[in-house]
Amino acid sequence: MAWLVLIASGFLEAGWAISLKLSDGFSRLIPSLTFAVMAILSLAGLAWAMKQIDVGPAYAVWTGIGASLTAVIGMVFLHDGVSVLKIVSLVLIVAGVIGLNLAGAGH
Repeated sequence: MAWLVLIASGFLEAGWAISLKLSDGFSRLIPSLTFAVMAILSLAGLAWAMKQIDVGPAYAVWTGIGASLTAVIGMVFLHDGVSVLKIVSLVLIVAGVIGLNLAGAGH
């Protein structure tokens, strides 16, 4: 259950990051409120999951999902630039998260 909450919290992290962009410096009400709600829920989920999951893998999964998904949404929907280097970097983020989890599996 902790892993499901952690993964959902990573998705919420991407949601609050995109909402922050759409808030235009907190000058737009709905995206600003969406940011606040998603940020609180995301951090609360991370905190809850860390009761059962070690801090390194938990934080890596949370930030890895958030950063990767935010970058993909930015490229697909917000017209952020796309390059081979960005795609390779996203793959490396995912590989790093998987590696951290595999390294901790022996404990």
